[in-house]
Amino acid sequence: MTDEAANVFADPTAYADEPRLHAAMAHLRAHNPVAYVDKAPYRPFYAITRHADIMDIERDNNLWLSEPRPVLVTAVADDFAKSQLESGAGLRTLIHMDDPHHKKVRAIGQDWFRPKALRELQVQVDALAKRYVDKMAEIGPECDFVEDIAIHFPLYVILSLLGLPEEDFPRMHQLTQEMFGADDEEYQRGTTLEERMATLLDFFDYFSKLTASRRANPTGDLASAIANGRIDGEPLSDVDTASYYVIVASAGHDTTKDAISGGLRALIENPHELDRLRHDPELIDTAVEEMIRWTTPVKEFMRTAAADTSVRGVPIAKGESVYLAYTSGNRDEEIFDDPFTFDVGRFPNKHLAFGYGVHFCLARMEMRSLFSALIPRLDSIELAGEPELAATVFVGGLKHLPIRYSIR
Repeated sequence: MTDEAANVFADPTAYADEPRLHAAMAHLRAHNPVAYVDKAPYRPFYAITRHADIMDIERDNNLWLSEPRPVLVTAVADDFAKSQLESGAGLRTLIHMDDPHHKKVRAIGQDWFRPKALRELQVQVDALAKRYVDKMAEIGPECDFVEDIAIHFPLYVILSLLGLPEEDFPRMHQLTQEMFGADDEEYQRGTTLEERMATLLDFFDYFSKLTASRRANPTGDLASAIANGRIDGEPLSDVDTASYYVIVASAGHDTTKDAISGGLRALIENPHELDRLRHDPELIDTAVEEMIRWTTPVKEFMRTAAADTSVRGVPIAKGESVYLAYTSGNRDEEIFDDPFTFDVGRFPNKHLAFGYGVHFCLARMEMRSLFSALIPRLDSIELAGEPELAATVFVGGLKHLPIRYSIR
């Protein structure tokens, strides 16, 4: 029998209603940590809500596969995506792949995110962070922090790395909102499958032209590395090339936007923690990790069993899927002391916010830079209206954060 609390994972509006969401997840952790969910328009799955179980599944890549169901989508969208891939189109990003292919494809852009490369990027990111804090000062004493700052700072960083022209940044932002915001009335392009797929086709059209340009004239940017990447001596397929661009250009900034804006909201709503950070800037690293745990921009990934198995004694047959509820894992009472307390000094902090094993060093660096630039200059800050969260079943966070502030 389905536990009604587990239906929150099949309801995009639940992630825009945090009290309801967290109450349901706390119930599941305590009473039904491997909960069966069978609710239209999605195919059935098991919701995994305990941190330890999520970690065990993430680690066992041979038993738990990303393909063919890496994230939660409707049954109709799932069937359409499979037919598109079979016809040589569709989306197949790194999150859709399993090893050994995943490892080979990921290696193509990996050098751009290694510690040495990020250290070289640090000066530019710090300068950009100052630029956006200056912008806050200029447009103050009120702004919508999401729309005016949090979106544009990480967007500028990742699209500059790719080498895209600045005049194309608004278009990339719009397409990203439409893709990750497909379940939100404010962001979605439309409600039909055709309208939603049109966003993906626009992405592919843009990046197909970019690939042709960078193959003809490599320019030494990340886009050139992707366009000219090879697997076992052969160029990436058109699908893999376009998909690689899509995941870098979209997830590469949208998740950071969610962590930055949600992190600032947490500081505003916990002024004693803001004071701690103001008086002890050395806490910035643990503060950033706590912001990531608190906001959990990536809500879930899914895995499909390659063989009959079980989780906590619940049998799961070959071909059945599990939903890794990262938001729940990041509030697990077995792992975190006072998990519903925002603590900028929390250590250790074994959060699952970007999915275990995935490196998001760039996001962390951007957050450190922005908050290190902002906090010393803040004289005051408060909410100037009600924060609004996006409806989603995959990636999301605040879509509006109205604030009132004074900056030196």
